[in-house]
Amino acid sequence: MTPVLKASVANGSLPWALGHSPLMLAPMQGLTNRALRSLFIEWVKPDVVFTEFMRINPGARQQRLSPGDLREASAVEGGIPLVVQLIGHGREALVSAAQAAQDAGAVHINLNMGCPFGRMTSSMTGGGMLRCPEDLKIVIPALRRAILGSLSIKLRSGFENHRQIFDLLPLFEASGVDFLVLHPRTVLQKYSGFADHSITAEVVRQTSLPVIANGDIRDTAIGQYVRQETGAAGLMLGRGAISDPLLFERLRGNANPEFDQVERSAMLLRYLGEMLTRYNELFCGEAQILARIKEIVSTINEPTFEAIFNRLKKSRSIGTFRAALAELS
Repeated sequence: MTPVLKASVANGSLPWALGHSPLMLAPMQGLTNRALRSLFIEWVKPDVVFTEFMRINPGARQQRLSPGDLREASAVEGGIPLVVQLIGHGREALVSAAQAAQDAGAVHINLNMGCPFGRMTSSMTGGGMLRCPEDLKIVIPALRRAILGSLSIKLRSGFENHRQIFDLLPLFEASGVDFLVLHPRTVLQKYSGFADHSITAEVVRQTSLPVIANGDIRDTAIGQYVRQETGAAGLMLGRGAISDPLLFERLRGNANPEFDQVERSAMLLRYLGEMLTRYNELFCGEAQILARIKEIVSTINEPTFEAIFNRLKKSRSIGTFRAALAELS
């Protein structure tokens, strides 16, 4: 396979400045919608944010992405580079969706090859794409030819074999992929066990591509360790950031590396109160708003305020949710 010129290098369109170690907000379905992204952008300014995955409709020739998804496609959001993440399968469908996203304003496009849930493990979608590596030799170069800005791939280390990633690196390099986001678990592991960042370190050593480390980066100490030990170009923060938005600032040295109980309660009160307000503007109806805010609450690891969080999870109205939240003050 003949290497192609990287469009992002040629056009200067990587979503972070060369020489900078970016901290990215991970795409998490059901969580990192535009309301949550907007709060994080205003509050802690991730260097890069991702959309939730945009699901490709393989049977719709004219409309591969939903109108709602296309409205979110953009080069930036709140002044922060925005990466549009696509999930689907088939060269024609993926290329068509990428072109539609670009036409709507996207500059940075990411292919999800890591989602481990539902149909993703039994079809050629998400992490399931790793089940048929021969098909990737057709899909990845075709996407690179279609995408004018940056093309990145978010993936697991393999479908069932942790070392599958090493067989794929030559394809990614030769195709002109711009950077990788690596979660070093297999697809079949889902979130069991642990993210083995010794694999991340080995991938960094073996490829010329920038590698963003993702997986189990839940606090400052782990983030610093992963960044130092792997040599990764940057970090992607998922559940750790949802549980503690200030993790971005802690890793930058702009906030205490560890929080005390008073700081934690004040942060949670502000965070969940602000999200409740934003969800009231984004979603319709009390039931939907409550369901969405409870997804955040369920992701937060908070043993200190366990009783309060149990009341938040059991709230049946926004009023009872606010009353339980007020106990943090």
